Amino acid sequence: MSATDFTISMTDEKYLLTVKGIRSRNFSRDIPFLILSDKLPDGQVYREFPDGHIELQEVFSVGSKFRYKALRTLPASEANTVRKAYGLL
Repeated sequence: MSATDFTISMTDEKYLLTVKGIRSRNFSRDIPFLILSDKLPDGQVYREFPDGHIELQEVFSVGSKFRYKALRTLPASEANTVRKAYGLL
């Protein structure tokens, strides 16, 4: 592993630890965790809830506020695939 690869790997690990910490803090406060994905169409996000379910949602603005519209709840297997893809398992 080159020095550059090592630096990138360490940066990725620190980033993931930070994300997991924010996620854990949100769940302890009964707040959903927003998962942004460049694999989703514009305006769509995943929201993971403290009870473990993940919804695919559409985000839109009304004035200066953001609103969310649930498009569907992911089945458990798909939710785990999303978590795995983003290092959240």
